[in-house]
Amino acid sequence: MTAYERKGEWLEIRLPSDVPESFNVSDCAAQYLRLTPKEIARLSHAAGLEGKGGRLRARLFPEELPAFEPEWTELDILYEDDFCLVVSKPAGMAVHPGVPGERGTLAGAMAAYYESTGQPVAVRHIHRLDADTTGPVLYAKNAYAHVRLDEAMRRGTIGRTYVAVVSGRVARDRGTIAEPIGKDRHHAARRRVSPGGDPAVTHYEAVERFNAATLVRVRLETGRTHQIRVHFSHLGHPLLGDSLYGGPKGPIGRQALHGASLRFSHPFSQELIETECPLPEDFRALLENLK
Repeated sequence: MTAYERKGEWLEIRLPSDVPESFNVSDCAAQYLRLTPKEIARLSHAAGLEGKGGRLRARLFPEELPAFEPEWTELDILYEDDFCLVVSKPAGMAVHPGVPGERGTLAGAMAAYYESTGQPVAVRHIHRLDADTTGPVLYAKNAYAHVRLDEAMRRGTIGRTYVAVVSGRVARDRGTIAEPIGKDRHHAARRRVSPGGDPAVTHYEAVERFNAATLVRVRLETGRTHQIRVHFSHLGHPLLGDSLYGGPKGPIGRQALHGASLRFSHPFSQELIETECPLPEDFRALLENLK
């Protein structure tokens, strides 16, 4: 891991002693900061990359506007540093506005959080959760982190584990659902298993069985819209409370789905970051009721 100091908008690292005084700034930026040629060109053009006296500096933290109207909401921050942030999303809140000007979203709450903590940072979510699904959401706090976390999401190296309560008693202790998912041409909001859809893989294990429901732990290999909800409905075990996919009415007024944990490689240090997100109160009450 490369140690760094943050000095305002600049990241500064001390180069190893065997690097000559007249080092090539672009070469060192590629080696020690893992900057791409495009990033090096952009920073160099904007006078945002420099090196002297055995130190390499890059302007990775420029002041930015949030692009969303701040809306104060109490947030549970699970992890934060100069490059990224993980927040626990509550139920009933969309990650991002569906239409311009939509209020009550996590994007507005994040804009307010950055403002209240004196951070001139743009709001950049890396993945989404359905409005009624609770759990961790990952944010990049600068363009450098955004590029690397987006790429990790495309490669499938960001690990996401969920817990869900599905209807009926799931027979197998563990299994994999590998069925492609596409849009439902009869219902704009729905997705469905479709031979012409995008590849989707869901791994699951039964954690606890109740009279007419099962608590399952789910790991996603892909990240299709409504993937867990679609796959378990296809299996004949729709989620409790998920009326869109045929689930029975649930006592918590939403689908019983919660993001339990998030694992990713840090965009700068490449250290493995693991965050756990405790069950919300309504989900805990549901499990007690089922028991």
